[in-house]
Amino acid sequence: MAEQSALADLRRRDSEKPDAAVVRDALGVGVAVGLSGFAFGVTSAGSGLTLPQTCALSLLVFTGASQFALVGALAAGGNPLTAAAGAFFLGVRNAFYGLRLSQLLALPRAVRPFAAQWVIDETTVVALAQPTRRSARVGFTVTGITLYVLWNLTTLLGALGAQAIGDTKAWGLDAAGPAVFLALLAPMLRTATERAVAVAAVVLGLGLLPVLPAGVPVLAAALAAPAVLFLAGRRTAANTRGARTETVRKADETQGGDR
Repeated sequence: MAEQSALADLRRRDSEKPDAAVVRDALGVGVAVGLSGFAFGVTSAGSGLTLPQTCALSLLVFTGASQFALVGALAAGGNPLTAAAGAFFLGVRNAFYGLRLSQLLALPRAVRPFAAQWVIDETTVVALAQPTRRSARVGFTVTGITLYVLWNLTTLLGALGAQAIGDTKAWGLDAAGPAVFLALLAPMLRTATERAVAVAAVVLGLGLLPVLPAGVPVLAAALAAPAVLFLAGRRTAANTRGARTETVRKADETQGGDR
């Protein structure tokens, strides 16, 4: 029994990660992504939103992809309701992150409403990468604080800078938002299916852009995911049937040879 306890303690120590290492990783993610709030501030100001409106989006919404989708649709002349719908559907994924993080972090009830504001891609990735609940809490908290502070600060600076330089399109800064969004998205496309969904979404979005009101092509592009998954499922089923048929054929040949 003593040997088993010692072995369990050893395994527990091996699975732990020093707080300093967790903080270092969390700060790296928070700083790298938080600085891109400058691009959002520029893009939002260029789309016609006022300084208070731009800052309110970062303070209250605080999910970069949804914010970029909203101001991008508005900049293209889209209906505000359509733009908000596109941003909403992009933000729904955070609810699923919350389901997983609620079990992992097991935060006190009084803290959960405040922590919910920080449930985004980056904090989820950092928290899920940790080996223990303690390190997951540290990673989530440090990433959330760093990213929230920097994102809002750089949003303010970007919006002020856009007002100072005037027309952002003349400087080409209207492309900053989409460029940052693609830079954040690209590393997440690891499998062939994910890349196929991304390509199909781009084709749908760009193809429908000339014929649909601004903002609607973004919503239509969401159809790429179920379409690709349906085709991938059919191909997998076909391969499975083919493998079974080949197995049966070989078995019949083997039995025929034995006879």
